[in-house]
Amino acid sequence: MEFTNVIKNRYSCKKYDSTNQVSKEKLNAILEAGRVAPTAKNLQEQHIYVVQSEEGLAKIDACTPCRYGAPTVLVVAFDKNNVFTYPDNKRQSGIEDAAIVATHLMLGAANEGVDSCWLNFVQIDELHTALGLPENEEILMLLDLGYAAEGSKPLANHFSRKPLSETVTYL
Repeated sequence: MEFTNVIKNRYSCKKYDSTNQVSKEKLNAILEAGRVAPTAKNLQEQHIYVVQSEEGLAKIDACTPCRYGAPTVLVVAFDKNNVFTYPDNKRQSGIEDAAIVATHLMLGAANEGVDSCWLNFVQIDELHTALGLPENEEILMLLDLGYAAEGSKPLANHFSRKPLSETVTYL
C-alpha cells in the first residue's frame, strides 16, 4: 500500500471479527516492520509477545476491556536493563524506543491490510504477572490485530485534524 494511504486511512479498530485470524505471512511482515524500527544506539531492547491462544487472550481480557474481540494481541515490552541513558541523566531510551517499534508494528499492520488498535487502558502489573514475563522487562502497550467486524468504522472524529499552523512552529 502507498505510505500516504497507510498513514491517513488506518484507524483504531474497536470491533473485530474474532473468527478471522491474521495469516502467518502477514503477521511475520508486521513483526518484521517492528524489528527494523530504529532504537537508540541500535540497542533493540524491545521484546514482542504474540498472544493468540485462548488462555493467553483470557489473561489479556482479565486486564483490559479493550481487546474488542481481536484474535491476536501483540504485547510490546522492553528490557529496562538494556537502555541508553541520555547525557542529562534525566531520560532513558526504553519507552521511546518501544513506542517507535509499536508504531512500526501498527503501520506495518495497516500496510498488510490488517486492522489494529493501540491499547494502554491495561492493568500493566497484573498482565506482566499473568503472562509470566521476565522481571527485567516492562510492558509499554498492547496492539490488537485482526480484521474489522462488519459495521466497524473509525470514530466520528477520526479524520478531523488541526491544521499545521496550530501544531507546527518554525523558529
